[in-house]
Amino acid sequence: MYSIYVVFKSFPGKREEFIKKVNTEGIADAVRAEDGCICYDYYFSEKDENEILLIEKWESKNHQQVHLDQPHMVRLREFKGDYIDT
Repeated sequence: MYSIYVVFKSFPGKREEFIKKVNTEGIADAVRAEDGCICYDYYFSEKDENEILLIEKWESKNHQQVHLDQPHMVRLREFKGDYIDT
């Protein structure tokens, strides 16, 4: 299994809007349906209202690498900068 943990900082007040956009665009569901995806979940920090933790688990590193080039990930990158600072 190959796991990735990513911490994002949203622009102030944009954390929930980002996750809503990810879901309404169908991106989270599309990722979860990808071959080799075991887990793809976002979590909110209780200490920092602008922090998001993404946990991804894949059957292999290759599965995760293929995932990066999927059309829904291209779409995510198109709007991510409107919500995520770093």
